[in-house]
Amino acid sequence: MNILRLARAGLVLAAAVTPLAAGAQRPAYPTTRTVEQADDYHGTRVADPYRWLEDTDAPETRAWITAQNALTEQYLAAIPERARIQARLTELWNFPRWGSPARRSGRYFYFKNTGLQNQSVLYVAPSPRGEPRVLLDPNTLRADGTEALTTAQYTDDGRLLGYGVASGGSDWQEFRVREVDTGRDLPDRLRWIKFSDMAWTKDGRGFFYARYPEPSGNALTAAVHDQKLYYHRIGEPQERDVLVYQRSDEPDFIYYPRVTEDGRYLEISVSKGSDRRNRIYVMDLGDPARPRVQGQMVRMLDAFDAGYTPLGNDGPVFYFATDNAAPRGRVVAVDLRDPAPARWRTIVPEGPDAIVGSRRVNGKFVLSTLHDVAAKLRVYNADGTSAGEVPLPGPGAVSGLQGRSGDRELFFTFASFLSPATVYRYDFATRRAEPVWPVRTGFDASRYVTEQVFYTSRDGARIPMFITHRRGMAMDGNNPTLLYGYGGFNSAVLPAYSSAVAVWLEMGGVYASANLRGGNEYGEAWHQAGMLANKQNVFDDFIAAGEYLVAQKYTSPSKLAISGGSNGGLLVGTVLNQRPDLFGGALPAVGVMDMLRFNKFTIGWAWVSDYGSPQDPAQFRTLYAYSPLHNIRAGTRFPATLITTGDHDDRVVPGHSFKYAAAMQAAQAGDAPVLIRIETRAGHGAGKPTAMQIEEAADRWAFLVRALGMRVEM
Repeated sequence: MNILRLARAGLVLAAAVTPLAAGAQRPAYPTTRTVEQADDYHGTRVADPYRWLEDTDAPETRAWITAQNALTEQYLAAIPERARIQARLTELWNFPRWGSPARRSGRYFYFKNTGLQNQSVLYVAPSPRGEPRVLLDPNTLRADGTEALTTAQYTDDGRLLGYGVASGGSDWQEFRVREVDTGRDLPDRLRWIKFSDMAWTKDGRGFFYARYPEPSGNALTAAVHDQKLYYHRIGEPQERDVLVYQRSDEPDFIYYPRVTEDGRYLEISVSKGSDRRNRIYVMDLGDPARPRVQGQMVRMLDAFDAGYTPLGNDGPVFYFATDNAAPRGRVVAVDLRDPAPARWRTIVPEGPDAIVGSRRVNGKFVLSTLHDVAAKLRVYNADGTSAGEVPLPGPGAVSGLQGRSGDRELFFTFASFLSPATVYRYDFATRRAEPVWPVRTGFDASRYVTEQVFYTSRDGARIPMFITHRRGMAMDGNNPTLLYGYGGFNSAVLPAYSSAVAVWLEMGGVYASANLRGGNEYGEAWHQAGMLANKQNVFDDFIAAGEYLVAQKYTSPSKLAISGGSNGGLLVGTVLNQRPDLFGGALPAVGVMDMLRFNKFTIGWAWVSDYGSPQDPAQFRTLYAYSPLHNIRAGTRFPATLITTGDHDDRVVPGHSFKYAAAMQAAQAGDAPVLIRIETRAGHGAGKPTAMQIEEAADRWAFLVRALGMRVEM
């Protein structure tokens, strides 16, 4: 049982604090010890008085976590609307939803959640609407639902399932194998796997995967390097896996293996950190029925000059979606026998819209593109000529493209802010797309509307933003509004349905989602405009979004809250320092808050491609200028802030949020609360159980009820 639930049960006694009514006087924060720690960065001395909080498992840190959670729980428990919000969240969360099916030898594999299951269940069926059978129910792996599936890969004949399991929200996975017919797990257990998938050879006797050396010290905080590519034969112990490829000269390479559909080649996408650019290496496996798993690795595309997404092959000719010489993307053919760029053949040239998804199905290229952040799904013949457009229900987002080159059908999901993700089947013969499983919720979407606006950022850039609100809403500046943003790592923020947002709308709230620079909504140029030395553009875009909402009288500063997670948590933390007067509430989640030490933990070094390195003098100056932790000024009147993190987060280690919370509490000059909610048995967010998601959403909305002075009438 986590600490928050213990507190609700009245069982946390050691961490008792002075009772506090919500909205009352300034909270009495737990005492946080400071230390005389300082570091020299290129001649600049930087203090780090809360360094000790980086040690998540230290007894003093655990006591601090308990005390902070107790204070947060006392504050939230005094908000009467909290229970009502959680009950409504539970109601609206409770609807069936499906994932796109994958077809193997006449069998269809797909995930389904009946509504409130902590984890979605994997089914197998003879057809998408055929009688399904449970193949794997991760809810049976652990009673509290904190073990989650990370991947599911099937042999070409559909006989075996390879799957990954992560525990407590960690990025670490264990790979296992299950017989599809019997549902029985084989003895295979593979450990120390992060940031890798499995790629079955066509004979179904084994798979390629990548793993790290067993970490020394704390596996949840230790930096990871030296990933190696292996081949695992079914039935063999992991220590007998065959080493396929390693680069001792490149300890930060990350390998994503893929076996081509014809079984002839191993194709490896080689990444370095979070950089969108990658390399493509290829190994000839020979006879697919008796593949050799060691051999010469051909560095097919080794310039590290662009991003390349594999789309399949015809013999030695490979196809890629790439932004090489095409910032918005194109499709090219590259011959393994002569891969020089001068010999490439463009199949689909760069168009006006950015390519954000791609798949080769039915011998055709299916490209998902964005036109002002609205999805278009286009089909091209093998020679690049247009084969039409897949009809979509309206403006929204496409994801989950599923299908193989020999299939006659394409599966995908479509969603918008007011319609949940629904699986569609596109028939290439009839050119019709129909929902496979219509999705129905208890939310009356007809009462609300989504509009897209464009506003001007500080430097004159035109930024899109979606705003969803109740129809006929009065533009009087009094509407409680939540502004969401991300802005980084070439990741577009697309329209998506959320049961939590649906409840927020029912509470009378406005939901705004800004498409900041740093993502790929308009291709690589949009990404580069918000990375490295240009990172301040992202913060300016977000601030300008808030100013637009106020100027257009959607809301006012006292009614405006901001939210973001991970890189978006960094976003929230930074703009709180730069414009604390613009907001009435803030919800930074699992944020990267210490921009001078982010690269020292787990996979943090991988973010240097987007942020820059504190070890570089020029990049240090940029990072130090906006780092949320280092730009908190004593005496600032911060808006009400609820920081959230998980003590098992090994992507953005919780020390970021711990130190940030301590510094904000010490600096706060106003009466608005600065609280931190620390979930146990939870990580960065992936695989978080449904019950935990509902509980956290209820706390976030209850916090905003008080922060924004809302009157909830649900």
